[in-house]
Amino acid sequence: MVKTEQFQWSSVMAGGAEWCKAFRMKVCKLLPLFFALAFACECSAASKPHVIAFGKWTAAKWPNATGEKLLDLKVRPLFVDTRLKEYTTGNPHELTDRLFVVRRAFRINDALPAETAARWQWQRGGWLLVDRLTGRISQLNLPEFDPYYSTANWYRDYVAYCGVSDDGKKLYAMVAQVGRRKPILKKDVGEPGGDDDPDSECPPPAWERSPMRVTFVPDVDQKVVYSIRNRVVDVVNDAEEAEE
Repeated sequence: MVKTEQFQWSSVMAGGAEWCKAFRMKVCKLLPLFFALAFACECSAASKPHVIAFGKWTAAKWPNATGEKLLDLKVRPLFVDTRLKEYTTGNPHELTDRLFVVRRAFRINDALPAETAARWQWQRGGWLLVDRLTGRISQLNLPEFDPYYSTANWYRDYVAYCGVSDDGKKLYAMVAQVGRRKPILKKDVGEPGGDDDPDSECPPPAWERSPMRVTFVPDVDQKVVYSIRNRVVDVVNDAEEAEE
C-alpha cells in the first residue's frame, strides 16, 4: 500500500497570504517614490534650456529688382542646440526676455528648366519669431510686407513698415502686432515709386514712446503721423502737432 505525505495546506496558504500582503505593502510604499522620480525626470526634461546662437557673418550677393545688378548682403546662420535652423540678415529685435525677431535670408535655385546645374541665389525673406524657452522658430505673417521694398522698424511687439499691394499699384502705411492676425493700421498712402533699389519705397517709420506714435514719410512732401492708443489708431493732423 502506497503511503502519501500529508501537508498542512492551511499553514502553507496562510504563509503565502502573509507574503503577498507584505509585498503589496512594500509596493504601495514605493509607488509614491516612483511617481515622484518620474515626475521630476519629466519636469527636468521639459525645462531643459535651449541654446540659441548666431554664427559668423558671411558676405553674399543678391539681385536687384531687375536681376541685372548684384547687391551686397551679409548673412549669418541661426543655431538651436548647435543645429542649423535658418540663415538671417540684419540685427535681431528683442520683444521680451523670451522672444526676439530677426530677418530671414535664404537661397533659392534660379536655374531654368533647360539648365542641369543648380544656380543658387540669395534672397531676403520676411521675419522670424524665435522662442528661447522652447527653441521654436516660426515665420511671422506681416500683411503686404514686401521683402524687397519694405523696411520694418520695431518697437516693443509692434512693427511699422510701408507695404506694397500684390499688384504693385498701392502703397500702404502698415502697423502690425505680434500675435494678432490682422494689422492694427493699414492706410493707403499713394502709389509705389517702382525704383530698382531695395528699401526705396519709404524710409523706416519713426516711433515715439510717450505718447506712442509712429510717423510715415512715404514721399518727400508727405508726412503722416498715427497715434496708437490701446490698439486703436488715430491720425494726428497738423493742427494737433502745432499745439504740442
